[in-house]
Amino acid sequence: MNKQMIKKITGNQLFIPLMALILLAVINLVNDPGFFKVTLGTNNAGNPVLSGYLITILDYGSELAILAIGMTLVTAASGGQDISVGATIAIAGSAMLRILCGGNSRPDTIQAPIIVAFLVACVVGMLCGAFNGILVAIFKIQPMIATLILFTAGRSIAAWINNNELPIVPDPKFAYFGGFIPGIPVPTTVFIVIICIIIMALILKYTNLGLYTQAVGINENSSRLNGINPTFIKFLTFVILGLCVAVAALIKVSRLSTINYSVIAKDIEMDAILAVALGGNALSGGKFNMWASILGAYVIQFLTTTLYKFNVQSDALAAYKAVVVILLVIFSAPTVREYIRRLAKQLPMSRREAA
Repeated sequence: MNKQMIKKITGNQLFIPLMALILLAVINLVNDPGFFKVTLGTNNAGNPVLSGYLITILDYGSELAILAIGMTLVTAASGGQDISVGATIAIAGSAMLRILCGGNSRPDTIQAPIIVAFLVACVVGMLCGAFNGILVAIFKIQPMIATLILFTAGRSIAAWINNNELPIVPDPKFAYFGGFIPGIPVPTTVFIVIICIIIMALILKYTNLGLYTQAVGINENSSRLNGINPTFIKFLTFVILGLCVAVAALIKVSRLSTINYSVIAKDIEMDAILAVALGGNALSGGKFNMWASILGAYVIQFLTTTLYKFNVQSDALAAYKAVVVILLVIFSAPTVREYIRRLAKQLPMSRREAA
């Protein structure tokens, strides 16, 4: 393999997340050869289900991958991140439960079709995204500061929607979205994320959303001179993220058929941002690779599952992920990248001198 091929491979944006994925796979394989074992069993209802660490990664990584889609667009267009997605999941999920349960937190039957409750959650999620988008795009507030409002107040709003009660959805069909459909052993979340990825792929392929988003992120003034409306593009990306949040809320709430306002999706915004960074996307905005972000999301879930397997306490997970953030920031720094490039150029010369 020549130097040019190595440079091409290492320069690919998927290189870092793929190497991280391979590293985690090797660590788990050495520690436990049965880590990749997938078995077919039955759940409490007697339905066939697949189980194993890989299934867990695919299952719980799906909601993070969905959030990474919207977070990538927001990061690319605004050069900042939305830290309110966890709180917005609580708001959208609470609104969904309000529609399903009505005013009674323990109804005998659901009070509205599930599709209606989901559409309401989508509207609520997009409204929250629109709120953040207006602050960022129109009032020119830095994204992290603008989204700090919902980050702080969101869970209280979610609790207020249901009078601080914890409604329980009585219909077992609602649990299918965060679990398994009877007769299908693959988690439903896998199909949901595939649908989201296909829709986003079609949007990026047949519209100019990706091009406009990158143009605004690279140079807002130049994009305006080329007929692009930066205000609308930034606003739109936050609305799209709000829609992604609503889908994630459906999965989160469906897993337990209820909600815990203070715990649901706790710190998930940090994982979504880390997925974007791990995908090699510049957190300052501009050019992006959606597939790298999605792969980064599953790498983050792979890391989380690995840490749990090594009996790391849940409250210590943030510390380990912080190490990953530090490494990413260091390797993304221009000075470090320049040093590595100089080192790579000097390596062949040193070998010739030694010969």
